Amino acid sequence: MDLFSATPQNRLEQPLAVRMRPRNLEEYSGQQHILGKGKLLRKAIEADQVSSMILYGPPGTGKTTLASVISHKTKAEFVQVSATSTGVAELKRIIEESRERRKFHQKKTILFIDEVQRLNKGQQDVLLPAMESGDVILIAATTENPYFEVNQALLSRAHIFQLKPLHTSDLQKIANLALQAERGLASFHAHLASDALDHLIRTASGDARVLLNALEFAVVTATANSEGIRHVSLQITEDAVQTQRVSYDKSGDFHYDIISAFIKSLRGSDPDAALYWFARMVYANEDPRYIVRRLIVHASEDVGMADPTAMLLAQAAANALEWIGMPEARIPIAQAIIYIATAPKSNSVCQAVDKALALVATHQAEPVPEHLRDTHYKGAADLGNGVGYLYPHDYPYHYVPQQYLPQGLENQKLYTPTEQGREKSIKERLEYFIKQRLKS
Repeated sequence: MDLFSATPQNRLEQPLAVRMRPRNLEEYSGQQHILGKGKLLRKAIEADQVSSMILYGPPGTGKTTLASVISHKTKAEFVQVSATSTGVAELKRIIEESRERRKFHQKKTILFIDEVQRLNKGQQDVLLPAMESGDVILIAATTENPYFEVNQALLSRAHIFQLKPLHTSDLQKIANLALQAERGLASFHAHLASDALDHLIRTASGDARVLLNALEFAVVTATANSEGIRHVSLQITEDAVQTQRVSYDKSGDFHYDIISAFIKSLRGSDPDAALYWFARMVYANEDPRYIVRRLIVHASEDVGMADPTAMLLAQAAANALEWIGMPEARIPIAQAIIYIATAPKSNSVCQAVDKALALVATHQAEPVPEHLRDTHYKGAADLGNGVGYLYPHDYPYHYVPQQYLPQGLENQKLYTPTEQGREKSIKERLEYFIKQRLKS
């Protein structure tokens, strides 16, 4: 099939993602955390008061598109270069032209540099004086963390805005507009099945460009019926993106079934199953922060003091996700999953804190024993605060028996360690302390 002649009108040669690029803020989808009504960046764009910035985020989240929107909105001259093809000489020429434009025509220049992390230090340094003087307003785009890839001097002269993967609702809006717009796919009279659209959105993983490329291919290759309508089924979209659907609904029961299976596999010390359910969630574009949050909870709830390092690994996975993002963060997250799944298990921490909360809820709030009260303020000694307190570090093994719970609750037992992992030694230590208290 000749894809470029598969429509009653000759198909535009530009890809759908280019044809559907938003022309103003109203057409722009997503990134409401920085472009919503009243947000700083939106107000700056609308007031034509844009300053140098770095747009940081995954592919297909609208970095270049946002720069294009700014170019339509602002009264400044807009110059676009790619870091992969520009050099020091070209940058110096652009800066000199910008300086003359500002001096003789009182017109600002916005320089958009895509993939700014590919500029070497020398190229980045060329931009600094022009940014400092206001001769150039730099808008740079990068898929890499700018704190690692861009030199500090340039960072200090620019605002950093992080763009996030587009939400399902954003992608739905983009797809529907593409199907209906004259500059999009309206001439194909396509009808997209709901499960087909869901599949395209799921496999796009928050990337509008991936979505539009797959949508265009699916629509163009669908066969028109006698009425000229092209019905795009789930099978067609699966063929278009060469991936199969994974049953997963973030708002439905299946979502909770998957995360339940994930947690129970961790609790059951089965790293293979835990990794499988993790992969299912990743493939279905589950929010990785949700997965990591569940890991952190599980590390305390079901591993706890049997191996406290499990909590450190879970938190490290969360930090890795924030610092490097997906897909690279899948590796440290998987490391935490394997560690937690294979760690000794104990739910004593969960039981202990729940007992403590129940105790507080069902008993009258007793005063703090005098020997435990604060002694650092003036007059505390006159009130008897701290009198009789025994400083543990002054005694053998840094322990001395004394009462820490309020009067009437001194015999309460909240934490009961198991004999799993590290808790076995904790149990032995606490039993020694109990014997010392009984002797006193």
